[in-house]
Amino acid sequence: MLGSSQKELLNQAIVFALNDAWEASHKIVQDLHSRQAYWIHAVLHKIEGDESNSRYWYDRAQQSFEAYNDPIQELINIQNNL
Repeated sequence: MLGSSQKELLNQAIVFALNDAWEASHKIVQDLHSRQAYWIHAVLHKIEGDESNSRYWYDRAQQSFEAYNDPIQELINIQNNL
């Protein structure tokens, strides 16, 4: 279960990502240790085009790289389920 402060950080990371502030988003999630943070991290690397790194983070998040064709919709889904 995520604490409220971690939910706020994850939400902020998603807001940054949705506004093309990839580095700010990455800076937040790289220091968090939860499946949701790993999932966001995975999507960021998918957006970046770094498939091998993305797949690594998807594995850590216990999510599927192929589940979403649109990373923006994927981020919105994560955000809606925080």
